[in-house]
Amino acid sequence: MRSAFGIILLLFSFAATAVDPTKPLEDADVDIFDSDSVRRGAGLFANYCMGCHSVKQIRYSRIAKDLELDEDTVRREFMFGEAKIHDYLGTAMSKEDGENTFGVAPPDLSLVVRARGADWVYSYLKGFYTDPKRPFGTNNLISRDVAMPNVLWKLQGTQEPVIKRIDGVDTVVDVRPVQKGEMTRQEFDQALTDIVNFLAYVAEPSKLERLPLGKYIILFLIVLAVIMYRLKKEYWKNIH
Repeated sequence: MRSAFGIILLLFSFAATAVDPTKPLEDADVDIFDSDSVRRGAGLFANYCMGCHSVKQIRYSRIAKDLELDEDTVRREFMFGEAKIHDYLGTAMSKEDGENTFGVAPPDLSLVVRARGADWVYSYLKGFYTDPKRPFGTNNLISRDVAMPNVLWKLQGTQEPVIKRIDGVDTVVDVRPVQKGEMTRQEFDQALTDIVNFLAYVAEPSKLERLPLGKYIILFLIVLAVIMYRLKKEYWKNIH
């Protein structure tokens, strides 16, 4: 009972502190069947995100199987250090180090797309802007006062907030670029799409098998329905 009561209180606290973004979420062009995009996203995630975040619901071997990659390719592109092919995607940062550095341990991202939605994750990664008042000098348009720094700033460049006075309060309603990064806007948008594609795949890798199989199941049910209908007509044709 105590555990259940604690979970209920936690959910209410999240609801009470959640802040709706002032700018509509951008559409994430998610396609987990685009294996090239998922593969690029895995590399970007390993290089820019796994220093803090883990993905403990999938193994390197499963990714290799689904993307049709050999172990040498996986190790070269996104399996670093002493990790083994059958390991989960862990992070070198301990919970204690995360709490000491950021004030809160960085969460595992296995189910972030299922929990938040692909559009939210895409818009969040794109929504960082400079804010000297924050510990790491950045804030986020989608998740205000977030503890996470903008780890992709070298690729994206820097952005500044667009502030509008709403109901007597200065509110950040958008962001605009200030300094260019290593990527063009189109290249960075594609990089974010790749990362979100990877996280969407990680959240439910069974979709790669389930969705194609679903078409055959629907076809089977249609054929079965036709057969059953003809049988029904045959049985009842002499009954008035």
